[in-house]
Amino acid sequence: MEQQRKRWESWLVVGTVLLSMFGFNPTAVVAEQEEEEQPELTLRARRNLGFAPVEIGFTGLLRGGADDNERFYCLSAEWDWDDGTRSESIFDCDPYEPGVSEIRRRFSRRHSYDIGGRYEIRLILKKRDEVIATARTAVRVQGGRFPD
Repeated sequence: MEQQRKRWESWLVVGTVLLSMFGFNPTAVVAEQEEEEQPELTLRARRNLGFAPVEIGFTGLLRGGADDNERFYCLSAEWDWDDGTRSESIFDCDPYEPGVSEIRRRFSRRHSYDIGGRYEIRLILKKRDEVIATARTAVRVQGGRFPD
């Protein structure tokens, strides 16, 4: 078993040398893949069921990726409440500095529902007009007045 392992290790060294002769650097590819990991956006309601009129809190979280990811730095947050209304949060940010600037990871908002129904809420993170990430969650509101 030990002899077979040594044989594999020597083939691995030979393969790495051959690949590097043709300009391929396997360790650079691994580092590049790690750098490309993008944060993932999730959206949660503090409660998924309520009786109208009800105010519900929502939190979007960016998880993973680098804290100084330039693509995710200084995003605006657009909320689509699925009741015909939208809200937007635009943040003031200092100019981006690699290794210094940190992305915002938490986006929170509260919204009131007066009419019963099932609502699918969307959080859209944008940089100017470019959509960077989106997430959805659903809530159910019981009772309340009927739509006009």
